[in-house]
Amino acid sequence: MDIRIGNGYDVHALAEGLPLWLGGVRIDSPLGCIAHSDGDVAIHALCDALLGALALGDIGHHFPDTSDEFKGIDSKVLLERTVAIVSAAGYRVGNADITIAMQRPKIAPYILRMREILAGIMGVPVSAVSVKATTTEKLGFVGRSEGCEAYAVVIVSREDAADGGKAGISGK
Repeated sequence: MDIRIGNGYDVHALAEGLPLWLGGVRIDSPLGCIAHSDGDVAIHALCDALLGALALGDIGHHFPDTSDEFKGIDSKVLLERTVAIVSAAGYRVGNADITIAMQRPKIAPYILRMREILAGIMGVPVSAVSVKATTTEKLGFVGRSEGCEAYAVVIVSREDAADGGKAGISGK
């Protein structure tokens, strides 16, 4: 079995009066992300991790912020397209672990719904998607509520086509 690990990161500035989307969920907040798309840092980091696992570039390469096609786009669509790219390369998502850093609002009440949405898009069980939230103890741009950031790590895999994956499973 061919197993790959990918790492992703995204950051966006925050401003009043914009919607805040995290992990595919609209968060009740007076601050939202300034972005070309909907600014969902969690999904953007996840897309980068998936693409990075296969050395396929980054989200900006596949979905450039200079393209009108992606202006205001729902990041769930970007994740769907990224998963399709991963699938077309012969891989499937094993699991994902995402950390969102934001001083406020508290996002713990939204985490289960984020996990459900992300798992559904990636075609994995909810138990294969971890979403965690943290503050920066009021330090830095995140601590001053000037921005938010997210980190993601994923594992993707494919069975060895030559033996149908039996060598990876049996160890022979």
